[in-house]
Amino acid sequence: MQTDNLELKKLVYLYLMNYAKSQPDMAIMAVNTFVKDCEDPNPLIRALAVRTMGCIRVDKITEYLCEPLRKCLKDEDPYVRKTAAVCVAKLHDINAQLVEDQGFLDTLKDLISDSNPMVVANAVAALSEIAESHPSSNLLDLNPQSINKLLTALNECTEWGQIFILDCLANYTPKDDREAQSICERVTPRLSHANSAVVLSAVKVLMKFMEMLSKDLDYYGTLLKKLAPPLVTLLSAEPELQYVALRNINLIVQKRPEILKHEMKVFFVKYNDPIYVKLEKLDIMIRLASQANIAQVLAELKEYATEVDVDFVRKAVRAIGRCAIKVEQSAERCVSTLLDLIQTKVNYVVQEAIVVIKDIFRKYPNKYESVIATLCENLDSLDEPEARAAMIWIVGEYAERIDNADELLESFLEGFHDESTQVQLQLLTGIVKLFLKKPTETQELVQQVLSLATQDSDNPDLRDRGYIYWRLLSTDPVAAKEVVLAEKPLISEETDLIEPTLLDELICYIGTLASVYHKPPMSGPPLTTSSVQMGAVDLLGGGLDSLIGGTNFVAPPTAAVPASLGAPIGSGLSDLFDLTSGVGTLSGSYVAPKAVWLPAMKAKGLEISGTFTRQVGSISMDLQLTNKALQVMTDFAIQFNRNSFGLAPAAPLQVHAPLSPNQTVEISLPLSTVGSVMKMEPLNNLQVAVKNNIDVFYFSTLYPLHILFVEDGKMDRQMFLATWKDIPNENEAQFQIRDCPLNAEAVSSKLQSSNIFTVAKRNVEGQDMLYQSLKLTNGIWVLAELRIQPGNPSCTLSLKCRAPEVSQHVYQAYETILKN
Repeated sequence: MQTDNLELKKLVYLYLMNYAKSQPDMAIMAVNTFVKDCEDPNPLIRALAVRTMGCIRVDKITEYLCEPLRKCLKDEDPYVRKTAAVCVAKLHDINAQLVEDQGFLDTLKDLISDSNPMVVANAVAALSEIAESHPSSNLLDLNPQSINKLLTALNECTEWGQIFILDCLANYTPKDDREAQSICERVTPRLSHANSAVVLSAVKVLMKFMEMLSKDLDYYGTLLKKLAPPLVTLLSAEPELQYVALRNINLIVQKRPEILKHEMKVFFVKYNDPIYVKLEKLDIMIRLASQANIAQVLAELKEYATEVDVDFVRKAVRAIGRCAIKVEQSAERCVSTLLDLIQTKVNYVVQEAIVVIKDIFRKYPNKYESVIATLCENLDSLDEPEARAAMIWIVGEYAERIDNADELLESFLEGFHDESTQVQLQLLTGIVKLFLKKPTETQELVQQVLSLATQDSDNPDLRDRGYIYWRLLSTDPVAAKEVVLAEKPLISEETDLIEPTLLDELICYIGTLASVYHKPPMSGPPLTTSSVQMGAVDLLGGGLDSLIGGTNFVAPPTAAVPASLGAPIGSGLSDLFDLTSGVGTLSGSYVAPKAVWLPAMKAKGLEISGTFTRQVGSISMDLQLTNKALQVMTDFAIQFNRNSFGLAPAAPLQVHAPLSPNQTVEISLPLSTVGSVMKMEPLNNLQVAVKNNIDVFYFSTLYPLHILFVEDGKMDRQMFLATWKDIPNENEAQFQIRDCPLNAEAVSSKLQSSNIFTVAKRNVEGQDMLYQSLKLTNGIWVLAELRIQPGNPSCTLSLKCRAPEVSQHVYQAYETILKN
């Protein structure tokens, strides 16, 4: 390590980085060399030393690195300063408190005003990374002066530096439209950069600041024109980059279609495009379709419908239908194109065409029904549920125009039990419609379908609908007619648009994974590596084997013991609770009232409320699902992200019947603690994904820690004393529980019902002292001393634990249980 050869030093430092984690004691020996190298006359060696220091993730040596790092942050050489800036972010990841105490964050903020653009870029990158792991901290306190410095540095730093600065600018809110325009003018040159990531970051800033510009401004129109060419250029890259660009363009087109309205041709599919690029281009073509370009688009789509790739052909046929619904003037042309495709007799083309023609009938009633005869000719070739259901809907809806409608529907009825639910429901409704239009000829047919639906079916949805129709028809045929044959609302043009609030959020994430998935970050598996996960030690996973294992503890002679525990066991602590069984009562622990976890406006009408319970050793998540949408919800499923205590669903989410509009259902989901473990921030954070037939929705909630207190958490007295002595004093945390007027007996009994066990109790100078133990599901023990002064509504809680991170949450559990 003492060598002057730079290449050899690099190799030695690389070796150190790799082996420091497995041999931390040996790594400490290298500290002196780092300190020395940080003062080397060669700036390359100074930077190498500070970079290596940041990469050695060993707690023991971090405090020795503070002085060298402080010097390097103020080094005369910009190369050293920019390396030191990144090192602060790495150090913050290992020990955030140390970085804050040493004032490194303030130094980092000062570097934003540095004269060197690369130092500025790295300072912004480091502060952004730290702010990401601490969203509540206002580290990047941006103001017009600091923004001006960032924009000046933007022109001169490397491409990655530009991306960091642009991403930082996107989080700034200008005070007025003049400032927004000024920033846009200075960011616009980045659109011509060769690196596509820089281009997308610049687009993100411009898209966000355009919100503040008036559409009457000349500059607004100029900016729209400037945004189109760079986006078009991205489509000449390799397919993978094209796909990312197309996913981002999809968002941009939904927000501001005028940007690319004249660029339709670049989205035409090439013969050698991979399927994922073809499908994405097709989607954008439909979004950009208008009266001006519809002829071009239709000619292109008709061509695609004769391709060999089945998925692509299906989507092309659907696209023709979507164009008819979107551009009214083209509807006739689209219908004749679809009829030409039906004449090809290609099975999957015919089926897709029938599905989209059903939607065209809904959009333009009494206009194109003349094509029904052609559709009926292809009845026998339909084998897919969606196409069969669409055809049955058409026959039922227009039964009065089809002479042999009863025969057609009867042909479907022969294999009723083999059909999918979608077809069965449609057939039931279709035959009831037919009966209401031609009652004399179809009485037997309707009797047959009602009997099949109510008596021979085990599908509750089908059965319920059958009973409703049966009762309607038997009690009030006029009302039945009004209900079943009611006028249907016209369908809307764009049914797959992203909801506006979500779209605005995703525009702020252009150029990241969120814009490819079309889901905001942290709604699924984390999209970014936040400091919680980077190198997170599994603090909560069985690190206490020696403590759980048994009784062979010898207390170190110098360890401090609470005065109240100093007396020999058996003499001074005579009035012990006789809780020898070590098993909690079966009354169950405190259950918090249900809270709304996922509001309906964020989940397309699905509202989820819930709470957590623990009873007789089993944990459950009690959910209340409410459908506030206008459509039925089915196919529910639930999944948890990795979390601190391995909580995971122990069974699937069982919603036995479809959830109708305005209906609420309550479900108790059993949970296990054998899932994947990852330390979360905060510790009791749980990220949940719920899926139904509409979409996948994400939310996070905090679970109370007392649901993890196990029934065998009563520690033996000798063991309690030895363990208390053995846990270091710095692991002890003290808390005040206010407004708790209970006496010691009531407190002890209340806590025991939530598996917090009193090991010993005594009275010292008029104060009641309770010594308590509890054990978490992953084997961590927490020891407590609770001091209660009769007549005083406040009591003092001292907690000792091998994993001090849990103490704050255990204290919250105490408060919750005692105050409720």
